[in-house]
Amino acid sequence: MQRRDFLKVVGGVGVVAVAPSLIEGRLYAEDGTLYTSYKKVQLTDAEGKPLLASQLDKEVNYVFNYPYAGTSCMLIALPHPTEKNVKLTSEDGVQYIWKGGVGKERNIVAFSSICPHQLTHINKSDTFISYLKTGGKTMGCTKSMPCHDKGEVIVCGSHLSVYDPKKGAKVLGGPAPQPLASIVLEHHNDDTLWAVGVLGADKFHEFFRAFKPELKEQYGGKRKAKKLVKDKAQTVTLAEFTKDIIRY
Repeated sequence: MQRRDFLKVVGGVGVVAVAPSLIEGRLYAEDGTLYTSYKKVQLTDAEGKPLLASQLDKEVNYVFNYPYAGTSCMLIALPHPTEKNVKLTSEDGVQYIWKGGVGKERNIVAFSSICPHQLTHINKSDTFISYLKTGGKTMGCTKSMPCHDKGEVIVCGSHLSVYDPKKGAKVLGGPAPQPLASIVLEHHNDDTLWAVGVLGADKFHEFFRAFKPELKEQYGGKRKAKKLVKDKAQTVTLAEFTKDIIRY
C-alpha cells in the first residue's frame, strides 16, 4: 500500500512517521503539520464498484463527496507527476507539508472544492470552480503568470482565484487567502483509492453556515449534509455531477 508519511511529535522528544489512516482526530503539532483524520472511505465508480487508479482518464475532473455527505471534492489524474514535499501556509500562518500525488505516476490528487475566498464550490446546480486542462485559457492567468496559455490549474470563476494542483493547490493568483484543503489519499496495492483525511485549513464550518437553503434542496437539510461519509464515496465526472459548468 502506498501511503503518505506524516511527522508526529512524541512526548516532545522525537518524531515518528505514521500513516494518515492511523491518526485519530486532529494533528496540530509543533512541526507545523495541519491534518485532520476522518473515516477511511473507498472511492467507487457510479455503479458502486471499487474505483481503480488506472481507470482514471487524465485531466478529467472527477467529483466525490468527503468527509461530509454535503462537501464535494475534486479528483484529478494530472498529466505529469506532482512536486513533492511542498511547503504551504494556511490563512492564519500555519505551515504544513503537502507530500505529493499518489498512484504509480504520483499524479493523482484530490482537493476540497470549497474556495477559501468566498466559499464557491462544486454543487449539483452550477459550478464555477474546476480543473482547467492542458492548453486551456482562463482570465485568471495573466501573461506574467506561469499558467498563461498553459492550463493545468484549478480556477474559481467567481473571483478568478487560481490554484496549482501540482503543488498542493498553492495559490497562483487571485484573492484566495490560502490553498484549497487537500483530501489525503491512499493508493493500495490492488489499485484502489481511499480518502482518509484532510490536510490544510478547511472551510467546512463556514460552508455549512452559509448554504443552508442549498443544502436543504440538494441534500435534504443541513443535518443530512453534515453526516460523515462512511465506507464508500461514489465518484463521477464533473459533467455527470453538475448541471452547468461555468468557466472564465
